[in-house]
Amino acid sequence: MPVESVHRGSDSRYVARVWHGRASGAGTMTSVATSHWELVFWRDGHRAHAAVRGPETAATAARIAGDSDSFGITFAHGATMPHLPASALVDGELESPHVTADRFVLRGEEWPIPRPDDAEAFVDRLVRAGVLVRDPLVDDVVWGGAARVGTRSVQRRVAAATGLTQGTIRQIDRARTAAVLLREGAVPLDVVHGLGYFDQPHLARALRRFIGRTAAQLRETRAGAAVGDHGATDTMSLLYKPEQPPSS
Repeated sequence: MPVESVHRGSDSRYVARVWHGRASGAGTMTSVATSHWELVFWRDGHRAHAAVRGPETAATAARIAGDSDSFGITFAHGATMPHLPASALVDGELESPHVTADRFVLRGEEWPIPRPDDAEAFVDRLVRAGVLVRDPLVDDVVWGGAARVGTRSVQRRVAAATGLTQGTIRQIDRARTAAVLLREGAVPLDVVHGLGYFDQPHLARALRRFIGRTAAQLRETRAGAAVGDHGATDTMSLLYKPEQPPSS
């Protein structure tokens, strides 16, 4: 199942990543865990879709049949849609009730489907309309910044904005970083020491839970493709090393 994907960072404080991809044929997709939520658009055959996808707390597998094109805006920690509680989106998604070739419905209103090159302009429109808001403290503390409010207040604000705890976010992002390093050829023991895992079994458990791969499989992987347990082509969803966002 050939998969082509391109992704880039963003200078928007609301956006962590913008990506688009294309898959052809049939196979199994492993969706790796992510601490971010996304707005995703895809087309299979002649049918268009749009959905808000929440954070994923474990790697999951799904069958893919036929050709598809997809595009997504991955939002920064702290960016939220007030009408969609983050806690209700974790490990799930909410599809738009009506999608045409160039428009979709969000918060009961019709919006034009954006393109990868105008994602930030589209996000700006959502912000001006009040559909998207941001708590700057959340991204700051997730990346290790010092909060000017109490610990309990921080925990509440992180959970409200992301649906996750700080600990879960850091576990997911550390495992994603480990996976990228291993796929680039890093030695597992160096990854253990560099990222603060207790030992190699600790790293192995994190990779199985969040990435759905062993260290050996990741080091053997080229461009994200690997051979699954039953010989079928098994492709990972978009995997990149988490990057610190622009300063507030």
